[in-house]
Amino acid sequence: MLALSPFQPAPRVPFVAATQPVGVEPCRIYGSVYLETDPRRKNYCFGTLYIEAEDTFADVLVYKETNKLFADKAGLWYITDSPSFADYSLFVTPQRNLADFAIYFTKVRSFAGCRQQ
Repeated sequence: MLALSPFQPAPRVPFVAATQPVGVEPCRIYGSVYLETDPRRKNYCFGTLYIEAEDTFADVLVYKETNKLFADKAGLWYITDSPSFADYSLFVTPQRNLADFAIYFTKVRSFAGCRQQ
């Protein structure tokens, strides 16, 4: 009843700085990754990616590691068979305009990394 009284001043709310909307940062993704292709499970994924045919337009050049322990930098991914054992679960879309970022699988480990500016 006292909270609805017009004679009481409004309660003070601590100042909270407005946050900027942040999207997926592909340069921070490394480790074990599960690539989801089922559109029904898209909402359970961390982000959406598109696999480029050429490395020119890719945001991240990805090297597929054979051991999870060596996937410790940006662009070094260990592809898992199960989403339960993955650090990140990413949805693979066939349409570039629906993706958060694009990747290209490189065959050379030293080329792997982020190309985003």
